[in-house]
Amino acid sequence: MQIKNSNLKDLTSIFELYRIATAYMKSKKQVAWPEFPTDLIESEILDKRQWKMVIDEQIACIWATTLNDELIWGKENSVPSVYIHRIATDPHFRGQNLVQKIVNWAEEYCITNRLKFIRMDTVGLNEGLIKHYQKHGFDFLGTKKLVNTTGLPAHYNDGDVCLFQREVKR
Repeated sequence: MQIKNSNLKDLTSIFELYRIATAYMKSKKQVAWPEFPTDLIESEILDKRQWKMVIDEQIACIWATTLNDELIWGKENSVPSVYIHRIATDPHFRGQNLVQKIVNWAEEYCITNRLKFIRMDTVGLNEGLIKHYQKHGFDFLGTKKLVNTTGLPAHYNDGDVCLFQREVKR
């Protein structure tokens, strides 16, 4: 297993994983992701903020990171953190505890970059996902109605945001 930055050659795979994840969300009647603009994903790749986990030479899952998430986290954004967005897993790799592998990677990333928290959010009250993230050591901080969603993907207009954080152990 390797974790590394995605590259522009991965665009087709990235969008396919997003389509699969969105279809799954819709099948569970959850708030679903919109189709993300290509320029957003390209920008994340060029900024080295789009990641992939490769297992047996296949992309098993992807996610994006940022070090600034003020629109979602407000004043809490001032605490140095890595924010993880849009984890999407190839269905052939489900059940392999990939979220824990991402958390382990994020812990090391935070230690290297002197960050205090790993943070995530999800739109809509998804009890299963809340329990899943808690199982991986995240504190569920509750829900928040976003005041300004300008610049955020469209699904942030579809409900309150659940906030999660995990303090990095040094």
